[in-house]
Amino acid sequence: MKHRKLKNSELGRISPTEYKDVPKTPIIVILDNIRSLNNIGSVFRTGDAFLIQKIYLCGITATPPHKDIQRTALGATESVDWEYSENTLELVRQLQSDGVKILSIEQAEDSIPLNKVVVDSSDTYAVVFGNEVKGVQQEVVSKSDIVVEIPQFGTKHSLNISVSVGVVLWDLFSKLNTTK
Repeated sequence: MKHRKLKNSELGRISPTEYKDVPKTPIIVILDNIRSLNNIGSVFRTGDAFLIQKIYLCGITATPPHKDIQRTALGATESVDWEYSENTLELVRQLQSDGVKILSIEQAEDSIPLNKVVVDSSDTYAVVFGNEVKGVQQEVVSKSDIVVEIPQFGTKHSLNISVSVGVVLWDLFSKLNTTK
């Protein structure tokens, strides 16, 4: 039989306990006032897939445990480190003082298309994703080291945040793992 689907037991995935001990991709995700619990859960699941360091949940962004977050996270809230921070801008300033590069995902003047972003595997990147309607707060965009835009070619002006997270994390993960 050609292209037989694999069973979960054949995938060779690590356990949540093992996840804590494996080297992480130098990526942090910051969720800036995300209102959808399902989007939050999806971000945890995607973060787990790409071995990110941490997720910061900021402002109105809900925190685990919550059944609607768990429904889409499928246990990733147990593997991916996370922390709540009330103020996104203060968090960004703190991370920058620790040497972390801040990338806001937003449509803005002088933004860089995602496919043109160059990363260095010796740096750590915090990627900020904004509210489903308002996007990343302007004060956070202004403080960012780089503003990154996902190129789009259709009639819509934006992607769902969980889709944006998947696109950006895969792109950065791929670039960081080919530069090692």
